[in-house]
Amino acid sequence: MASQKAKQRSRKRRKPSATVQPASSVRRQEREQRRAQAARELRRGSRHTGREGDRPDGLFGPLPVSELAMLIGVIALVIGFLNGGGPVVIVGLVIVAVGVLEVTAREHFTGYRSHSTLLAAIPAVALEAAVVAVFGAPSQRALLIVFVAPVFAVLFWLLRRRFAVARQARVARLARPSGG
Repeated sequence: MASQKAKQRSRKRRKPSATVQPASSVRRQEREQRRAQAARELRRGSRHTGREGDRPDGLFGPLPVSELAMLIGVIALVIGFLNGGGPVVIVGLVIVAVGVLEVTAREHFTGYRSHSTLLAAIPAVALEAAVVAVFGAPSQRALLIVFVAPVFAVLFWLLRRRFAVARQARVARLARPSGG
């Protein structure tokens, strides 16, 4: 004997002749277009930013030119110190500085990692060296701060603002495909 509930039909059940036609959804099409656009932007932006957590690509792609320059500069520094100083030490310092500057600028301006202090200090130290070269070493070294500190402060402030903008763009670019 079948139960009474098994025999009852739902009131909401449709007639067999009424088939459901999928409606054309404008919102669905727009959502698919946004997803495709986000995927294109991610692929285009990944050349500069990489995946989250990855360092940005260098100027020469996968070749570690900056890192090799730093290594060569350190080797020149060691050779220069072993030989008693001289121009080899200066050349080694310059080569290391160029390699470090390239890596830090690349990471900073793509929003990967902030290097505001280091990037602001390099021109400030260069200005200090220029002032000493032109006017000679002052009797009171504190006078150099008059020239160097404002340059460092302004550059630090500008670089920090630039990093905040780049970081926000990087996070938005990386989060857009998974959030949309």
